[in-house]
Amino acid sequence: MHISSFINLVPKLQKIELPGIEAQYKLAPFHRKEDLQKIDFSKLKAKKSAVLALFFPDENETMQLVFILRKSYKGVHSNQIGFPGGRYEEDDINFEFTAKRETEEEIGIDKNDIQVVRELTQMYIPPSNFIVHPFIGFIDYTPKFIKQETEVEDIFSACLEDCLNDKNIIKTIISASYSKNTEVKAFKLNKKIVWGATAMMLSEIRDIFKNISQVNLKVS
Repeated sequence: MHISSFINLVPKLQKIELPGIEAQYKLAPFHRKEDLQKIDFSKLKAKKSAVLALFFPDENETMQLVFILRKSYKGVHSNQIGFPGGRYEEDDINFEFTAKRETEEEIGIDKNDIQVVRELTQMYIPPSNFIVHPFIGFIDYTPKFIKQETEVEDIFSACLEDCLNDKNIIKTIISASYSKNTEVKAFKLNKKIVWGATAMMLSEIRDIFKNISQVNLKVS
């Protein structure tokens, strides 16, 4: 999608009703829906965080979505692909600020350059006990990413059309600290596997774009 087409869609992105958790469940780990239904959220003492699905134009002005590969560490999301973002801090004025601040820290994009379009459906992630507030945003220039060496192993992107393409949804076997040799639905983007919470967020984004434009996979 060309940047001009993307910007033209922004008002619709802001107004459309979110497809919500049912859209997220389409790419959820097979046990996740059952796990979430067992949780008493009124008693939940979860940590808070925010992430940003950040779009940007490449050299051809085609909109790309940025992902990070996290460093290996002693934690449940070690060496996993996600959107830039992180924990809500006491000084953050709101979750949108958290998402922008963390994006600046992790991939070097000035938070003042980021135009946040809207918040998506919040999500609880049982393995890490985080409630995540996802946002869609964009910048209008091709950036030079600067990765946060202590937390980010790699930065890559995928074009919006690839994120919308059904052919890029697969089933694969993954292993994590909390789940060994588990079959999951995932996106395969630029030879990388996007699964778990990030795939669930991307599934909602995917449904939003498909709903507002009612397009096939050749969005101009």
